[in-house]
Amino acid sequence: MGKLGKAIGAVASAAVLATAMPAQAGGYADAEKLRKLDIMLMVTALRCRHGADNFQRDYEKFAVKHNVALQGAARSLQSSYRGKYGAKGAKRQLDKISVSMANVYGQGHPWLECAELKQVTNGLAAHRDSSQLLVAADELLATSRPAQFAMKR
Repeated sequence: MGKLGKAIGAVASAAVLATAMPAQAGGYADAEKLRKLDIMLMVTALRCRHGADNFQRDYEKFAVKHNVALQGAARSLQSSYRGKYGAKGAKRQLDKISVSMANVYGQGHPWLECAELKQVTNGLAAHRDSSQLLVAADELLATSRPAQFAMKR
């Protein structure tokens, strides 16, 4: 594992363990972040599945360990959309988020390669505490590498 890989693993672990607002406490914006994090990891895992850095199993472990938070976010979004758009409109809005995220990450993550995504996903899957997923989402969904993420530890 290279220096960058160790740094990413350390930062991912730190992000997961850092103090932050619990995932369940945030409402619509936080629910949307969690949904987008889940979709981003799923899509990039599919994209990377044929290489040496296949992380589909890591993604599956992540999804199982954080199922309650991820499903809670999806239900929160659906409920919010149902109130605004009705039942059919809610489904369309959720589909819109999913398709949008799949389109964004279908060609790859803007600043993480498969090896880095594998390490990050493995780090997220290793921790049962879902309250820190928002910290990870803020970093991983950024369009450019956050300065903190690039630090070597």
